[in-house]
Order: sequence, then C-alpha cells, then structure tokens
Amino acid sequence: MEVKLHDIGEGMTEAEVNCFLVKPGDIVKADDPLLEVQTDKMTAEIPSPRAGIIREFTVKPGETVSVGSTLLLLDDLAAEKKTNQPKRIIASPFTRKIARENGIDIHKIDGSGPAGRITDEDIYQYMTAASLKKNEQTTKDTVYIPVSVHQPPQTKDTIPFRGRRKQIAKKMVQSIYTIPHCTHFEEIDVTHLLQFCSELKKVNQPISITAFFLKALSISLKEFPIFNAVLDEENEVIQLQKEHHIGIAVDTEEGLIVPVLRHIEEKSIRVIHTEMKQLTNKALNNQLSITDISGGTFTISNVGPLGGSIGATPIIQYPEVALVSFHKHKKMPVVTDDDQIIIRSIMNLSMSFDHRVADGATAVRFTNRFAMLIQDPKLLLLEMV
Repeated sequence: MEVKLHDIGEGMTEAEVNCFLVKPGDIVKADDPLLEVQTDKMTAEIPSPRAGIIREFTVKPGETVSVGSTLLLLDDLAAEKKTNQPKRIIASPFTRKIARENGIDIHKIDGSGPAGRITDEDIYQYMTAASLKKNEQTTKDTVYIPVSVHQPPQTKDTIPFRGRRKQIAKKMVQSIYTIPHCTHFEEIDVTHLLQFCSELKKVNQPISITAFFLKALSISLKEFPIFNAVLDEENEVIQLQKEHHIGIAVDTEEGLIVPVLRHIEEKSIRVIHTEMKQLTNKALNNQLSITDISGGTFTISNVGPLGGSIGATPIIQYPEVALVSFHKHKKMPVVTDDDQIIIRSIMNLSMSFDHRVADGATAVRFTNRFAMLIQDPKLLLLEMV
C-alpha cells in the first residue's frame, strides 16, 4: 500500500519531510505516526492509514514533496511471517523527538514503562551512559599529534536552511512581493495601564499588558474594519471581516510561529489573557494544531520583552492587511501642554499595512484610537460595557 501526503489544512500544496518516526520492518497500528513534515505554518505528523509493516520510504529527510506524492510503502501484516516481526517500539511523540534531537537510535533503548514503553527518563539515562562510555574510551585511546602551523583555519559554518525556517522564508517573500508595505510609527503612553496592571497583580489578579493591547485593537478594528480585511483582486472587492481572529507571533527555537486567538471581539480581557498564555505554551512546546494557526485576520508582534525599543518594519502575514508590532516601553521626560516636564512610560508602536487597501491617514486615525484606549484604561473599560 502507498501512503501519500494529504492536505493537512488550509489548502497546502507541499511540505518538507523533517524526519522518519519509524524504520523499515517496524510494525505499526492505524493512526501511529510514521513521519514528520513541515508546512509553511506548522510541524505535523503523518499517521498510518491502517495496521501494517513498513516496507520502505520513497522520500528523504529535507525533501520537499507535493500533496499526493507517495511517502512510503506499507505491507499488510497478514502477509508477513510472525518469525520476522521486529521489536515494537512504544514511545510518545515527544519522547521520540528527544531521541531524534540528540541523535539517539530509539530502537536500541529498553523501555522501563508499562508494556515496555520508552520514557523520557530512559532516553536521558541512555545518553548519560553513552557519554560516560565515550569519555572513558577517549581517555584510553587519546594520542597527541602536533598540528602543522600551515593548516588552513576553518572559516565557514553552515546551518540547515529547511523546515520551518525555509517555509517562513517562502511566506515572507510571497508577502513582500505581493503587498506594497507601508509602515507607520507611533508613541503610546502606557503609564496608566502599567499602573493598573500593577494594582491587579497586588490583588492576585494578574493580567498581561498584551491582553489589554489585544482588546484595544479589537475595539479599534470595529471602528476601522479596513484593517481587518482581505483584498480579493480577482473579484475586485475588499472583504471586511467581522470576526477578529488575531495572530500572536511567538519566537520558538524552531522559528517564528503565529497561533491565532479567535473571536477577540466577544471575549473579556481576562479570557483573552488566559487563552493567550495557553496558545503561547502550546507554540513553545510544538503542540499547535492546524486550527490553532489558521484563519487569522490581523497579527501582532510583541518584541518588547526582547528589548526592542525603537521600531521595526514588520512584514504582513499574507493575505492579511495589517500587522502591529509593540516595542519595549521606557521612562522618558515628557513636556505637558502647560510646559511642565513629567516622567512617563512610553512605548513605540510600528504598524505595517497594505497600501493597496488603506492609506496613511487611516492608519494614523486607527493608531490614535488605539492610543486613546491604552493611555486611559477607563475608556477601554467603558467600551466593553
């Protein structure tokens, strides 16, 4: 039987093969993960359509394959003699990932869990034992050889350009070559909002400042729906979307990923805070589903915690119309209307938008409305009544 790459979400046309989760000769059950692929938005496991024995793979890690391509051949269990059945590996996908990332052949490990299941601890113990053995052998066999002074130095290092990094590159190129980007910069006074968040924390009701940003953006998008839209050039219409599904850019070890927080227009700031933390944790642990990362209508990037304090020109998540980036807030002297100097907490904001769909004046009005809600949190609360 041929196991083929199917569409795992949002009309994908291709994916890159990351790694194999089984090897030829392994016995698998229906829905057992066979290999891991990387699309432009997520890492996904391809499950077995039925029970069988892995005969051979027809693709290689790092290869980009189209939907409908054959990935591997699966033999019927009944056709294989019982005397030729290999050891069955029982381990969770996360445990397998630990083994892969550390170059460990999981088939060499004896599981200590129920029914011989291989646990995370089994992997770590195997790694420790292998390291000790390697060190002992190195000490025993070490021979010191003088290095020629004429030996040329190694001047080049390389890292793989594949997986999520390659898919991000494709999306960025598509966006920058399709959308005429224009970036608007603004300064936002977050003094009162920071004080409010501090007061909430003192009464054991912590709410992140980003949750307030998201709600203020949603309120602003209701008044300026042009930034929550999609340009349909073929039918010559701009589709204004009523639902606010806002993507939140998360910096992970494997690259940028944008989980989507849905229906922010219907949710309280407390709910937004809770769901945002849940999505962020799933992103950091590579546990996002295709539903978690699809259907976004607007995107934010909060680089403040990383120390980004001046500005940026963020690239829009095609086919969305706009993206807002929040930068680090810092205390600055500010001159009031009556020429008094006071210290305020000021945050820079960068907003990139599709200049085919909206103009600069509209972007200024949009960020002005957002700033008004953030600078005086009481107004934000009034809008939610």
